[in-house]
Amino acid sequence: MSLFNAYPIFELGKDAAGIAGNIFAFGLFVSPIPTFRRIITNGSTELFSGLPYIYSLLNCLICLWYGTPLISIDNLLVTTVNSIGAAFQLVYILLFLIYAEKPRKVRMFGLLLAVFGIFVVILVGSLKISDSSMRRMFVGCLSCASLISMFASPLFIINLVIRTKSVEFMPFFLSLSTFLMSVSFFLYGLLSDDVFIYVPNGIGTGLAMIQLVLYFYFKRSSCDDSREPLIVSYG
Repeated sequence: MSLFNAYPIFELGKDAAGIAGNIFAFGLFVSPIPTFRRIITNGSTELFSGLPYIYSLLNCLICLWYGTPLISIDNLLVTTVNSIGAAFQLVYILLFLIYAEKPRKVRMFGLLLAVFGIFVVILVGSLKISDSSMRRMFVGCLSCASLISMFASPLFIINLVIRTKSVEFMPFFLSLSTFLMSVSFFLYGLLSDDVFIYVPNGIGTGLAMIQLVLYFYFKRSSCDDSREPLIVSYG
């Protein structure tokens, strides 16, 4: 038995961290709403990409499966947050399919079928593993890899912010929600002694912290620049 699980206070802390993670994750799930409001208003997906929602759906499905009792024990809060996340991503993908032009519609539909196909393969393949610890290891590694790739996806935005010295393409509340959610599930994984939860969320915490530091640094630089006089006197 884990040392953490031996004391009720750790169980209480674990549940509190998991509930907080579910709440903060909601900020991530609703963040694309302004984008889809624009898509619906204009009746077109314009130059927006549907790939982030495809990747997010696959990630949510894998992590949802990991949280079920068939794979890991006492991870209900992992299942709930990823069930809600999968529902949001599916709605976004369906809206994208409605308003996308035909070539992009066909491509997105193909990718959606591929996601469900991959998930079915993972689901059936893991159930064929009779040893429960090996099954947990298999799905846990996939979940961990999926989460790390999701958290690493904003790296190109970090690079863009550094190059342009502008935070225009890095929304503050999205970075903040990612940070708070990652911290919550890092603590949740730590208190439940689950390496497949605390390792990827620890990495996510670090990357989100970098985004927040860059945001405040370049935001302050922009404010300082705006206070400089437009006409410099050399008299």
